[in-house]
Amino acid sequence: MGTPQFAVPTLRALVDAAHEVVAVYTQPDRPKGRGQQLAFSPVKEEALRLGLTVYQPNRVRHQVNELSEFSADVMVVVGYGQIIPQAIIDLPKHGIINVHASLLPKYRGAAPIQWAIARGETVTGVTTMLINAGLDTGDMLHKWETPIGPDETAIDISPRLAEHGAALLIETLEKLQTITPVKQNDAEATLAPILKKEDGLIDFATPATEINNRIRGFQPWPGVYTQLRGQRFHIWKANAVTLNVPAGHLHHAQKHLYIGCANGTALDLLEVQLEGRKRMPVPVFLNGFTLTENEPLT
Repeated sequence: MGTPQFAVPTLRALVDAAHEVVAVYTQPDRPKGRGQQLAFSPVKEEALRLGLTVYQPNRVRHQVNELSEFSADVMVVVGYGQIIPQAIIDLPKHGIINVHASLLPKYRGAAPIQWAIARGETVTGVTTMLINAGLDTGDMLHKWETPIGPDETAIDISPRLAEHGAALLIETLEKLQTITPVKQNDAEATLAPILKKEDGLIDFATPATEINNRIRGFQPWPGVYTQLRGQRFHIWKANAVTLNVPAGHLHHAQKHLYIGCANGTALDLLEVQLEGRKRMPVPVFLNGFTLTENEPLT
């Protein structure tokens, strides 16, 4: 059971390891792009390429009888996108194993990669766990961890976690009979809720380092943005520096463009996008846009 690109390496690894995948469940086809044509999920595309049978129920909770007919030893869930009810959790002989993109109990929820970076973590990883009725609260089976580089974004980290998560899942299945599940410490838990557009709005009362972490974490969506002359102004790449610029104002120095933040810090902008225009390096933006000194942002 999976939907996004992050789940594709796990599906491929299961087939490569000669496990019998009796069915693949993924979300229904969704409209995509300007033409709003129905598009397959990445997992569906890969499953069809592998010659596997694909099911796309609107609500998997209504498919208990159908799922019971497979008599599966194990179900594997990677970013499926639907809540799995207890009636389905109880079906497979060895339970349902989830590949979760964080070092649990940290970052339970829908966007663990993004929030780990946004909150300044320097290490992340993948955990395989047994699904229960809670939100990523099941017993842990295996973990793999990796450093987060100072300039790495969610786009950079996600493929690495996906590939290692796939390998970790195969290792978990191989050792499933001998692994001792470990309960999570709920006191150490943090949440990684689904991202909303407003999560990307800059609060200039925040130090530049924290804003820059959000810039790296909230890619490709929702990005980090403010308003410049009534238009949305996206910041796609920046460095946090020590510089006294009024908070929420722009400062232009040679080919550099800074935004003042809290505590005498600033963002040294590297790549930006004004509403209706393409993403571009700051020197290119400055060539075509005349700014006043200490121009305010909202």
